[in-house]
Amino acid sequence: MPRPGPRPKRVNLAPRQAEIAIERIGGQGDGIGHFEGRPVYVPATVPGDRLSVRLAAAKGDGLAGEAIELLESGPARVEPPCPYFGRCGGCALQQLRDDAYAEWKGQLLADALVRRGLKDVELRPLLRVAPGLRRRARFALGTRGKGLALGFNMRDSHAIADIEHCLLLVPALDRLIAPLRSGLEELLAPGGHAALEATATETGIDLLIEQTGAPPSAAIRVRLGALAEELDLARVSWGRPGEAPEPIAMRRAPSESFGGVAVALPPGAFLQPSREGEALLLAEARAALKGAKQIADLFAGCGSFSLPLSQGARIHAVEGDKAATEALQAAVRRANIAHRLTVERRDLDRAPLQPIELKRFDALLFDPPRNGAKAQAECLAKSDLPLVVAVSCSVASFARDAQILVNGGYRLDWARPVDQFPWSAHLEIVARFSR
Repeated sequence: MPRPGPRPKRVNLAPRQAEIAIERIGGQGDGIGHFEGRPVYVPATVPGDRLSVRLAAAKGDGLAGEAIELLESGPARVEPPCPYFGRCGGCALQQLRDDAYAEWKGQLLADALVRRGLKDVELRPLLRVAPGLRRRARFALGTRGKGLALGFNMRDSHAIADIEHCLLLVPALDRLIAPLRSGLEELLAPGGHAALEATATETGIDLLIEQTGAPPSAAIRVRLGALAEELDLARVSWGRPGEAPEPIAMRRAPSESFGGVAVALPPGAFLQPSREGEALLLAEARAALKGAKQIADLFAGCGSFSLPLSQGARIHAVEGDKAATEALQAAVRRANIAHRLTVERRDLDRAPLQPIELKRFDALLFDPPRNGAKAQAECLAKSDLPLVVAVSCSVASFARDAQILVNGGYRLDWARPVDQFPWSAHLEIVARFSR
């Protein structure tokens, strides 16, 4: 029988306390200091802060820290404008002075590109969308005692920070918080939870309730219909996560116009977080695509780029989501513009456009989900397409896809960071690649 080997070294996971000086802000918005040579990540801090910190769990290559007491403030610290900051996980950087925040936000893109070996890229100045303009929000709803909590998840937790107002939202969504909390009390059994996706469309609020378990009972459906009347909601839908939602009450078809063409939105349809941000991204894309006459628009959604761009070029829109594709096709038929905008449903992760298919275009735009467009970028790298415009909501996946394109012979002409998510680590990018 073999002799037992040495016992593994025991790791002390008991909480410890230390004094930490914050040196910089990391890519996720945490302040970073060091303890015994290891990085410590402390939320809601700024460079120059000195704090007493509780050290507990491992986090990445270092330790997670929880501030116990602020001993000395860094020069860029300001009073957060939101009373829920620190409990609500929706914002990470309200404690940072605005000029320092803008500098940090723009640097996220530069750092991501350098990590991929892409240096000396022309990075255009950061464009910003102000708070109070967000037209789409995903609330968390859960039981709390005899009532409900409605708000956003706390940081690194499924617990809900119950809120009355949010500084990020357009007034129509902000006014909805308290009435939804009281109006949905019958929806959840004790211990239950749901996600509420609310979108302020041109024709009213579109509310999607996502919940595991059985569909709503007849009584709940009646209550949701009454709530739509009480709150003047355009539509209320219900669905399980990952499944097609079912409309429960439809008072008006939620609709949004792109390039002057109205699109009837399916439940849970993706839209840019704000109209203002959408306009910034479109203006950058238009400028980058100037002169192109045959354009492929990939991950086209409901047509936020395709429809406006079709005013000056022939567009082929490709989207994998069935509901979004059908909504865009219906809008094209109603507007009688099929001669300048064609629509194809296709899973671009599994079946990207191949080099031979790309020959009929002189430019391509892609705006993928957060995981990026790796498969399509690999096909583009093997093609002769002269111009690619990338729009992205993730600096990490954008930098990876940019590296693929550059390694395939493209030149990264410029990249523009766009901040649609104030006080967060999320960043949008528009970039132009050419051969």
